[in-house]
Amino acid sequence: MPEGHRFPMHKYRLLREALLHSQIISPTQLHPAPQAQEVDLLRAHDKRYVQGLKLGILSEKEVRPIGLPIGPELFQRSLVSCGGFMAATESALEEGYSVLLAGGTHHAHRDRGEGFCVFNDFAVASLKLLALKRCRRVLILDLDVHQGNGNSSILGEREDVFICSLHGEKNYPFRKVPSHLDVALAEGTSDEEYLHVLEKTLRLLPATDILLYQAGVDVLKTDKLGTFHMSQAGVRARDEMVFAWARTHGLPVAQAIGGGYSDPIEESIKAYVGTIEAAKRILS
Repeated sequence: MPEGHRFPMHKYRLLREALLHSQIISPTQLHPAPQAQEVDLLRAHDKRYVQGLKLGILSEKEVRPIGLPIGPELFQRSLVSCGGFMAATESALEEGYSVLLAGGTHHAHRDRGEGFCVFNDFAVASLKLLALKRCRRVLILDLDVHQGNGNSSILGEREDVFICSLHGEKNYPFRKVPSHLDVALAEGTSDEEYLHVLEKTLRLLPATDILLYQAGVDVLKTDKLGTFHMSQAGVRARDEMVFAWARTHGLPVAQAIGGGYSDPIEESIKAYVGTIEAAKRILS
């Protein structure tokens, strides 16, 4: 990444190291992410867009909204990140829970990327599960502070996917695409307010075969790109509520870490670690 770029790419390394150091996971539980194949990407994305990224022939106007340096390295990383979430969904169906230590690229649309998102891992994984008849219906619960406009633009009209998003009302993306259930919260939302709304929202979710959980920690008060005033304890309570709900309904959970841009970034890492610890404790 260019020096001074606002995307904290090193957070992925820090998260892996923190999970191992705390012994929340062991080295044997870590598996390299496989590369997504073009046939998988094309269920969710236009061929022109995929090929344009691969060959490096998209215009500057087309790639500028992504906000990351475009090139072979980013294309390869995006393939692996997307493949990693597909692998996490398969692992969740077999084991009950799996997490990709990256991902949650919910701003990528069928024909374009934006907001640090190149390919939409939740859409690609959902459509593969449905195409292979691994699931009959998929639930996406998006608790990133930013609305998953790409999820909704690709999957919003499908009846075999249900998307629920709790997000900041006045935050990126400023042109939101309706989900099946959107809950927009005001700037400065506190732990108490958030958890009260989440509890009511969970009661409205339909029966499905798997939960895909976008567990963004950019809801923290310390987040540079967030609008909420949530604490570490509040985020932990959020995750405990979600995992307890999934356990009650017998749902396997595939998680991506979603957004996290705190200053210092260690606050985001602490919250990510807390999410995975809560999953281990509640879903084991």
